[in-house]
Amino acid sequence: MKPWVMAMCLLVACAGVHAKTTLWEPAAGHTQVPIWPGTPPDPKSLPGSEYARTGTTTIGGKTITGVYNVSKPTMTLYAPTGENTGAAIVVFPGGGFQGLAMDLEGTDVCDWLTTKGVTCILLKYRVPGIPYEWQCDCRPHNLQLSMPSLQDAQRTIRLVRSRAAEWHIDPHKVGVLGFSAGGYLVAEVSTNFKRRTYAPVDPADKESSRPDFALAIYPGHIATDDDTLNPNVPVSHETPPTFVLQAEDDHVDGVNQAQVYYAALKNADVPVEMHLYPHGGHAFGLRPTSNPITHWPALAETWMSSIGMIPAAGP
Repeated sequence: MKPWVMAMCLLVACAGVHAKTTLWEPAAGHTQVPIWPGTPPDPKSLPGSEYARTGTTTIGGKTITGVYNVSKPTMTLYAPTGENTGAAIVVFPGGGFQGLAMDLEGTDVCDWLTTKGVTCILLKYRVPGIPYEWQCDCRPHNLQLSMPSLQDAQRTIRLVRSRAAEWHIDPHKVGVLGFSAGGYLVAEVSTNFKRRTYAPVDPADKESSRPDFALAIYPGHIATDDDTLNPNVPVSHETPPTFVLQAEDDHVDGVNQAQVYYAALKNADVPVEMHLYPHGGHAFGLRPTSNPITHWPALAETWMSSIGMIPAAGP
């Protein structure tokens, strides 16, 4: 079974009868903080209460924990364990807008970034979208804005900037990183920052929601069926510098997602770096595999250094 098939089985609650269901909590020393002071804007009815499930299948020798029915989005701060570079990255886990792979594409990522001196902010954004069946091609995220999750993403970036001094962050070095559906959210927040998606709720909303840099890892929903750019990703010259990575044998979203986004960024004269690998599939996160694509974090570090977000690594 391919890694993505296993991941999707988890994220649509078919990971096995022995899966553990509970509420997701970050590791000791980290606290989830609500990103909205009250009810989030445009609340939607959900098919049930929020829960987390850890499956029995593994990727890279570890199980996967998914979170579902998120109506109260939160962010969790992971402070640098290495020398603080001043950079911060908001992480968007993937999961087809049905659930969130909170470890595979969340805490694993923060464990990596913090060792590089980067503050990591893990966003638990609202899911699922409507309709709830992930197999349906009529999901609104194909040709519409994923409005609740975009609102959550914009709000989180603004909150990070508003607390930059407290968290020892450079407000001009706030980036985003997302996987799969989270990669689409990266593209949305990178291109819709002039669009006010909700009414301001406090002084934090005076801050900009434009990321200073962006990393889209095996993104989806960016290309339409005829390989044109999703109109809800209005790339312009003001789109932040972007790093794109995908495998050519990605049979979930298809390598055309990266190619279409790269072409749009290039045509808008946006600094962009793209890496395509022949093998890797989908939903591998940072977990080790036998494929060369597994070493992509080193490429991302070099790229972040090249655009001045983190210092260059020593010899």
